[in-house]
Amino acid sequence: MLRYGNGMPHFRLEGLQASLYVPLPDATQWDIVSKAVPAPRAVFHALIVQAAQAPLLHSDDTPMKVLGLMAERKRAEADGVKPVAKAINTSGIVAVLEQHKVVLFFTGHAHAGKNMERVLAHRAQELAPAMQMCDALAANVAGEFKTVLANCLTHGRRQVADVAEQFPEAARHVIEALAEVYKHDATCRTDGLSAEQRLSFHQQHSKPVMDDLQLWMNEQFDKRLVEPNSGLGKALRYLIRHWDELTLFLRQAGAPLDNNLCERILKRAILHRKASMFYKTVTGAEVGDVYMSLIHTCRLCDVNPFEYLNALQHHAQDVITHAARWLPWNYREQLAAAP
Repeated sequence: MLRYGNGMPHFRLEGLQASLYVPLPDATQWDIVSKAVPAPRAVFHALIVQAAQAPLLHSDDTPMKVLGLMAERKRAEADGVKPVAKAINTSGIVAVLEQHKVVLFFTGHAHAGKNMERVLAHRAQELAPAMQMCDALAANVAGEFKTVLANCLTHGRRQVADVAEQFPEAARHVIEALAEVYKHDATCRTDGLSAEQRLSFHQQHSKPVMDDLQLWMNEQFDKRLVEPNSGLGKALRYLIRHWDELTLFLRQAGAPLDNNLCERILKRAILHRKASMFYKTVTGAEVGDVYMSLIHTCRLCDVNPFEYLNALQHHAQDVITHAARWLPWNYREQLAAAP
């Protein structure tokens, strides 16, 4: 829990253990953790299958360091071979099911789009395409599988906010218009509206605001009130270029406004990166992805992750055989039936 839930590296834990007069070398910690991973790994694969059936999936990337992959890249470059991929990322995917949320982490060269394909490969064929919320980077799009794409309104707002000091009046106009939309969404949550009721509410109250904003942005270019290559021009062109994806919430029930859910989850991977610095090997990264996925899925499901991981170890053989029965939201039923 301290290593993968709070980012404390094994070396630092070794010092903590020594101060408590229970010495536990970092190599021994890794040996224990890696030997305990088969049951959590089985649940991780079951969570991938569960996530694939979700009507809505959020995705994003954050940089990560894996020393083994960095060494391979350095050797290839030294031999004059251009590496196929340079970037190393941790992709975060949050699947929003009807009653639960599933968190998945994937670390390696693949971007979020490739990892989304890995998840959607398990989607039932009879299901309609899932909604995918991400920012507008091409690397985030699951190209092999059809999705209903939504882009993050907060990313568009952030680009405008970044130039607010240079263009205060224009930036204020955009930000205040988007603030109205978020107020309407907050009203939907407060009133407990269903997805269909929320869609109707946004169509009634937010669509006029967004239509006026789109008209205003086009006028800025048509009347040459903004320089296209200026900071404001680039920010407005981003909004105009991705308008359909940014306004999916006006056309489809359940479509979110932004990707904040996934970005909050990626903060856990960022905390891990800042505290632990890196993974040593690809295997270490895969083990970290498994544990972090389970721990943070538990947290979104209001399940105690420490108790859950202990339960998986006590019933490891049954978990490996019947992983779908040992998910964070149904494992207590198995505990009750266990001898």
